[in-house]
Parts: sequence; C-alpha cells; structure tokens
Amino acid sequence: MSTKFFAFANINNTIRLRQGKLLARVSDLLEGAPDTVLHSLAHILLAKMYRKPIERAHTLRYRRYVSSHELSRQAHLVRQIRGRKRLASAHGHTYNLEEIFDRLNSLYFHGLLARPRLAWSANTARNRLGHYDPAYNAIVLSRVFDHPRVPRAAVEYIVYHEMLHLKHPVKLRGSRRCVHSAEFRAEEKLFSHLAEAKSFLKHL
Repeated sequence: MSTKFFAFANINNTIRLRQGKLLARVSDLLEGAPDTVLHSLAHILLAKMYRKPIERAHTLRYRRYVSSHELSRQAHLVRQIRGRKRLASAHGHTYNLEEIFDRLNSLYFHGLLARPRLAWSANTARNRLGHYDPAYNAIVLSRVFDHPRVPRAAVEYIVYHEMLHLKHPVKLRGSRRCVHSAEFRAEEKLFSHLAEAKSFLKHL
C-alpha cells in the first residue's frame, strides 16, 4: 500500500486499487494528526474500499479531530488559497441580493451583520437552494429563484436562512457538528412570511 499526503483544496482523502496496489491520498492538513486519527482514517478508507462496515469509534475519532476549531480554521484558509470559487453577480434579472440582504439586515438584525459576498449561482440547480460558505464569506443562491414567478418571500427566506448561518456558525458538540442550533431555529421562526415561503419551496 502506498500513502501520500496531497495538497487538496479541502480535507479530502481518497483510496483506489491500481494494478494490484492500494494507493491512498491523504490531505496534507492531516500530516500532523495523531497516529490514532490516521489509524481511524485508514480503517475508514479501507472499509469504504471493500464496502465493509465502518466501526463507530473510528468515525467518531476522525470526525472529532477534523471538526476541531483549529483544523477548521486551517481548512478555511487553505480553501481560500488553493480553491477557486467563481462568484457571479448579486444583481439578477429579477432580484438584487444586496438590496435584499440590506433590507433583512435592518429588519431582523438591527443592521449589525457585515455584508458578505452575495451572488447568484452559475446554474439553476434545485438540489441546493442556497448556502453560506465561511471560507469565502459568501452567500450563494440558486439562480432558479431569480425569476418573476418566484415570490419575493421565498427569495428573502433563503437569504434570511443563510444570514442566520452567518450569525450562528457551526458548533462542535462532542463529536457532532451542530448546524442548526436551538437559537438558530428560534430565530428562523421570526421570519414574517415563513409559511408562504415554505409552502412555495415545498411545491417547487
């Protein structure tokens, strides 16, 4: 088996069988990881390779390490340096995301949120409505919503949801990542057109 540390843009790890030899590429961000973490990663990669069950202890140990604050910070910096995130304009054919952000910021956040980069996606994907990328401090919405038939309430709700991610970053609780905390969900319910927006998204 051959293992090499590789300069991925993210914490990616791969394994494949080539001419009877196993080749593993491990993110160079893990080069200084404890032996126990690397052992767990080897178990995970081999289990995936041979489609075997992954022992929970190895999964927990690996997730706990890669989700730590320090490694997450390093991963964000590496993505900024190595990654390429091409963002389109915030000014769509129908909706201006910067104008929507500023309005929501004033209504729900007392104008205290610093405006991140805002952009419509390059395509009209429906499987990902929107996302906040902390590495690039960017909120991106699927271009499928930049259309006159899409109610403004739906667009504002998605922007508002991602603004909550900006206010409430992902937290690590034990070995689990908490993406939508109790505070997050409580504030989400404050959106004035929540029922209308969710009804539209449900039937999209």
